[in-house]
Amino acid sequence: MDKPIVPTFEPAHDIYHYEPRALDAIFAPKNVAVIGATENPGSVGRTILWNLISNPFGGTVFPVNPKRAGVLGIKAYPNIAAVPEQVDLAVVVTPAPTVPGVIKECVDAGVKGAIVISAGFKEIGAQGAELERQILENAKRGKMRIIGPNCLGVMNAMTGLNATFAAAMARPGNVGFITQSGALATAILDWSFGENVGFSAFVSIGSMLDVDWGDLIYYLGDDPRTESIVIYMETIGDARSFLSAAREVALVKPIIVIKPGRTEGAARAAASHTGSLTGSDEVLESAFRRSGVLRVNSISDLFHMAEVLAKQPRPKGPHLSILTNAGGPGVIATDALIMNGGELADISDETMKKLNEILPPQWSHNNPIDILGDASPERYAKALEIAAQDPNADGMLVILTPQAMTDPTETAEYLKQYAQSTGKPFFASWMGGEDVSAGIAILNRAKIPSFGYPDEAARMFQYMWRYTDNLRGLYETPVLPVEIDNGHLSPRTQGEKIIEAVRSSGRTILTEFESKQLLAAYGIPIVETRIAKIEDEAVSHANAIGYPVVLKLFSETITHKTDVGGVQLNIADADDVRRAWRAIHKSVSEKAGTQHFQGVTVQPMIRLTDGYELIVGASIDPQFGPVLLFGTGGQLVEVFKDRSLALPPLNTTLARRMIERTTIYKALKGVRGRKPVDLPALEQLMVRFAQLVVEQRFIKEIDINPLLASSDRLIALDARVVVYEASVTREELPRLSIRPYPTRIISTWTTPKGLATTFRPIRPEDEPALIKFHETLSDRSVYLRYLHPMMLNQRVTHERLSRICFVDYDREIALVAESEDAATNEKRIMAVARLSRVHDTDDAELTILVNDAFQGQGLGGEMVKRLLDIGRKEKIARVIAHISQENHTMQDLCQRMGFKLNPPKDGRVLAEIAL
Repeated sequence: MDKPIVPTFEPAHDIYHYEPRALDAIFAPKNVAVIGATENPGSVGRTILWNLISNPFGGTVFPVNPKRAGVLGIKAYPNIAAVPEQVDLAVVVTPAPTVPGVIKECVDAGVKGAIVISAGFKEIGAQGAELERQILENAKRGKMRIIGPNCLGVMNAMTGLNATFAAAMARPGNVGFITQSGALATAILDWSFGENVGFSAFVSIGSMLDVDWGDLIYYLGDDPRTESIVIYMETIGDARSFLSAAREVALVKPIIVIKPGRTEGAARAAASHTGSLTGSDEVLESAFRRSGVLRVNSISDLFHMAEVLAKQPRPKGPHLSILTNAGGPGVIATDALIMNGGELADISDETMKKLNEILPPQWSHNNPIDILGDASPERYAKALEIAAQDPNADGMLVILTPQAMTDPTETAEYLKQYAQSTGKPFFASWMGGEDVSAGIAILNRAKIPSFGYPDEAARMFQYMWRYTDNLRGLYETPVLPVEIDNGHLSPRTQGEKIIEAVRSSGRTILTEFESKQLLAAYGIPIVETRIAKIEDEAVSHANAIGYPVVLKLFSETITHKTDVGGVQLNIADADDVRRAWRAIHKSVSEKAGTQHFQGVTVQPMIRLTDGYELIVGASIDPQFGPVLLFGTGGQLVEVFKDRSLALPPLNTTLARRMIERTTIYKALKGVRGRKPVDLPALEQLMVRFAQLVVEQRFIKEIDINPLLASSDRLIALDARVVVYEASVTREELPRLSIRPYPTRIISTWTTPKGLATTFRPIRPEDEPALIKFHETLSDRSVYLRYLHPMMLNQRVTHERLSRICFVDYDREIALVAESEDAATNEKRIMAVARLSRVHDTDDAELTILVNDAFQGQGLGGEMVKRLLDIGRKEKIARVIAHISQENHTMQDLCQRMGFKLNPPKDGRVLAEIAL
């Protein structure tokens, strides 16, 4: 099994957080104005002002109230313009209709951050939504960031800032907490005092008019005091913003989410199988997996996991060994583990032998490892050391029940040495009350998470594995998709022609023939299908294909108003073809009139017993846009409901993970003497299907059901495609949650020496080529690029290169220059250049590294030129580059491109250009 992803702080994306961030005005203000401050007992304006002045944050508080000269003994001002100092943060508690004007005044006064506590906006309807539009319009003019409206406020427990109307101040700690529910925020705050949980930030985000999940995840991800991010979510908001931020930050800091609404109270009804099988919560679950986020089911799990992930190493697999002095608790832990998707570790022969040597003969001889009720601290320690060394075990749970012979405190003392030494996560469940409290304290100080009940501990282990597995799945290197050869027309062009013809005709449903031609354009195998418009053609086609064949109506909708349906018959010879043709013709004539008869399709009859029936589909989710589905197909698809969902686009790794999450996956690997299905080919098919969904945006619903899968072939037997009406424009289509590979910026160039070069965005499959690229770099090129020496074995680790190759194209573009090696005819990477957005700004940072063999040929200049063009199209305001003071070549290149070079500082030159 591959080792889990280890967080790395080497700046693979080369983002230097060297400037103050916009949200500093909210989280670390030098002073605060409370607009709507009052002395009315029990009022929000009074409570917030009191919280700010009673929890000194090191800054000045300015009450703003046009009707009072002072509030709570502090001089008040009639408006923000009258405040004598530059204000960083305005906390607004005035009635909703006044807020747009208040924000306008704040922008005019240069205020950079605001928290709008007030309610009465889009939650009340169109009038409130218009107020929000006005607020946002004013805020954007001054680049002001806003949290809220309709929120509790913000606490920074590390500085003492309490800009909320909560009754108490959070304890300082290392958990960044964000919630959409103000009421829940106060409940969690109360809970945190009893559980001794501390926070680096405590944020009630409200309606997310401006600052959203993505903004806060990036901000807390950059905060060195925040070790984990915990979220109570009610709505996803901007899905792409959330996924982009979470995917980047989750690799170095756990993001743990609780979101209510797992049950689908009102499932969407849809005509296609795919539409009826997808539910918004399932889609959300797949989105969390795609971004490395861990979803939990309860508030206590939320904070337990923040603690566990901070204290213990990640497991390498789902296999847990349970050590106990009582059988019952071990069984309870086993049930909880397996019911949540985990597995008991098999005890190896070597481990069994060693345990037999040190344990009484009556021990369980199985996992859970019951070391009996008279277990001494020494027996616990020896058994744990042996069990933890078993290569089959990915984690350890030690359970102690207080019995007459048990010493909970001394046992904890013996076990604390194993807190980190095994390299595997170690959990404890010391059951009991006061008698075990001293032992629990010892375990907690040793960073061994302790739980009152063993089922809770087992569930935390499984959560931990799920989190690790999510991250690893994101950064496994996929296989490069096989290119589709359609002659002179690309799959996108062919598909667009088919769909445009259908929409132009006024139809929204493709015929079966059209649907299969669309699949074929993307290299998805289809049954050979021909159209017959007269009886003789039907016989001729049947002869050409070979008997037995199937005839069926190829146009599902004969007129715009009349759905005729299909007539399907199995055909064995020419006479059968003629009889079937006439039966279909008669049926259509009776329902729609002979003038609308368009013909039938003729295709070979394929026995379903030859393989497994699968379904592959896609439909539109209101929050996430297009969503993919894979599972067990056939006529009972809605009965079995064996499916998994994913967001497009896919690579082969993501496709495999999608397939693995279904029950039928076990059968596809081969069962009861059946040969396994060609899973790599199925992965490639899924990648192509996802490409189809990404490129053909006018598709509303699509499914292949069944997709027949056997050991020797994959073939689409039936397909259904629904498209948007002709009146729907491209701008009105749902947005993809994850930006696909930007093929539009692929371009070609020829070097002065005549070498044909392709510039294209980097992709996850480039990792092996990047290893070869780094193997040929000189030490000087590496030093000038990274501003410090870096050994080859450091540069080419999977953990590092995966961060470089797996690009979020919404946040950065990395171009590779690729050419063909004349000696080997293999493609090689000559250079890599990257343009990365700097969080919370309109800036992007430029970096470039050219292979020594291709330096001095104009390659670097050409790549920088193209990246600057991309930056303009992406609305980047300024591009910067940090250059070694010794790197005169890069400095000269930047000057030629119009960059301004600032005086050297700390051995580096800052180059900048406004776009």
